[in-house]
Amino acid sequence: MLRVIRERLAQKHRTMKYPAGPAPVLPDRFAGRPVISPTCTGGACAGCGDLCPSGALQPQMIEGKASLRIDTGKCLFCRACENACPNAAVKFSGEYRLAAASREDLLVGSGSEAFAPALVERARKVFGRSLKLRQVSAGGCNACEADCNVLGTPAWDMGRFGISFVASPRHADALLITGPVTANMRLALLKTYQALAEPRIVIAVGACAISGGAYAGHDEVCGGASEVVPVDLFIPGCPPHPLTILDGLLRLIGRGDLA
Repeated sequence: MLRVIRERLAQKHRTMKYPAGPAPVLPDRFAGRPVISPTCTGGACAGCGDLCPSGALQPQMIEGKASLRIDTGKCLFCRACENACPNAAVKFSGEYRLAAASREDLLVGSGSEAFAPALVERARKVFGRSLKLRQVSAGGCNACEADCNVLGTPAWDMGRFGISFVASPRHADALLITGPVTANMRLALLKTYQALAEPRIVIAVGACAISGGAYAGHDEVCGGASEVVPVDLFIPGCPPHPLTILDGLLRLIGRGDLA
């Protein structure tokens, strides 16, 4: 026992200071919020729209000029469009703040804001000091689930913000959903949602939970959580980085870094 205590003291404090301090350094391969250059020709140069595996690229007109926008709720962040663009008009930045409170705020085009506000006023007032989550894996591959679990480790320690996972929806304030919501999970998800007491919050984590992701349009999936229950917060990614998830949760309850 003394050896364990001695080793623990030698490790010192390992929980990151974020959001009171700087965010942890992300790897170079991290693909964050996309940036569309005004020079984008709407896919005419390389046909990048045909390369997107999830149909996230959408044509749009800006002042009479063809351009593109990316639906980050569908995007798998595979960089296929970035790699195909000969003019470097599509790039994935290191911006980890991807969460948004509305589906429309996930559409990123030329001139879009650096990141979308993800604050739900009623969540800040009611759950600003304590937020209990019941997680439902509605047919996910377990990648989003794994990154959510990381937030409970000593390095991240989301419990210091009063945020934690609970075993029963009866004890939860919010429902955190991952996966495309398969046909077999639809009823289970709906019953779990109904078991939460009011007021309740619903959070969709990952492209599958937001739009169906790579499985959108398949007969055996519902196409995302919003097809079954109302969603208050969307956290895109495939899977979202733990920092993206934590940022979304903190901004949801008004405790995030909005600088």
